[in-house]
Amino acid sequence: MQSRCLEWVERPGVALVTEQRVAGATPRLVRMGEAAETAVEVADQLIFRRPRPIKGFHVWSSFCGSVDVPTDRVPGTAPPDPKRVRRCHGDEKTKRTYAFDRNVTAMDCNRCDEEAIMHAAYSGAHLCSDHFRESVEKRVRRRIRRDDLVPHDATPQNPQIWVIGLSGGKDSVVLTQILYETFAEDPRIELVGLTIHEGIDGYRDKSVDACVELSDELGIRHELVSYEEEFGVRMDDVVEDDPENMAACAYCGVFRRDLLSNYATELDADLLLTGHNLDDEAQTALMNVLEGDVEQIAKHFDASLGPLSAREDQDEFVPRAKPLRDVPEKEVALYAHVNDLPAHITECPHASEAYRGEIQQLLYGLEENHPGTRHSILSGYEELAEIAAERYAGDDGADLQECLECGSTTTRDVCRKCSLLESLT
Repeated sequence: MQSRCLEWVERPGVALVTEQRVAGATPRLVRMGEAAETAVEVADQLIFRRPRPIKGFHVWSSFCGSVDVPTDRVPGTAPPDPKRVRRCHGDEKTKRTYAFDRNVTAMDCNRCDEEAIMHAAYSGAHLCSDHFRESVEKRVRRRIRRDDLVPHDATPQNPQIWVIGLSGGKDSVVLTQILYETFAEDPRIELVGLTIHEGIDGYRDKSVDACVELSDELGIRHELVSYEEEFGVRMDDVVEDDPENMAACAYCGVFRRDLLSNYATELDADLLLTGHNLDDEAQTALMNVLEGDVEQIAKHFDASLGPLSAREDQDEFVPRAKPLRDVPEKEVALYAHVNDLPAHITECPHASEAYRGEIQQLLYGLEENHPGTRHSILSGYEELAEIAAERYAGDDGADLQECLECGSTTTRDVCRKCSLLESLT
């Protein structure tokens, strides 16, 4: 059975039509000529599998799922049924999108007679929208159980406060939605969304709107803090000044972690949850292994990877958890789309982590040629991290002390955040 996908390439004015088997056969790419750029509703690049050069173009292979653009605007293609068109909004800057012509017969769901909207190559499953949603939610809830996130002594009289790092992107929005659906009727768990505004014009304002919309819709508490209010800096200005000659992500990561940690403590949180997905964690695992830092792998286990009951006590910090880490990135994006969640799907204009980008491309290739690679990497890494944590258990390591400037816990006289802020003044 065949599916027809319309794919937008990085070079404006050129469209490619891909005819490929739903089960994942090698696609046949045909240049169709110019397409009307004004007709395109663009979607996030993360929805696509991996870039590969085809005749000088940078093309993204899409997964099957929805119609995104009117195919009658592309010469040589038949228009889809308007009643079966769905749109996916994204980044107007990158001009990337995808479409799926539902007029072509597709595979049925493995669990019912409904039409499948996705194929998971690593498991062989074809799932309809309902069973796809059920699959994602089941994996998140299973991770919550495996990591012992809900303590046995939690009570409605003394509920656990879970602070969610809510950026407005697809990962954090999907995590918040699933946690709400799981614990909305459970008085033992109180959810709080924490959003950080970095000061990036044309980017963060839209995602903050998504956070406010979701929080209001779910009726959960929402807190908003900014670099400008807390530190007196904006990331747009930091990137322009760049006194340390570093990537923007290096500054932003330090500031973000500091605010997440401090506000989690201020909100009296029992747990800090972030929306890291399978791709994120597999990349981190591979980076740590390639760098050969066994002690860092042990710290990763105690910081967020291991079950709460197996971690070494860290009274200085609020424990972290990543319930989405068993779900691939594109499935998180599809879940947000299928559920019409108010996710702001676009890439930060200052994103530039070169090394992680190389690892990401490597994993894209391995996963496409050997489905299940990401799962295998993370599964093995978790086991190795637990062994490393046992090896370093009880080691004093670097002495923790209070930063002389801000009082936060650090291994230095002056913490990294304060050092960076001083260089910016």
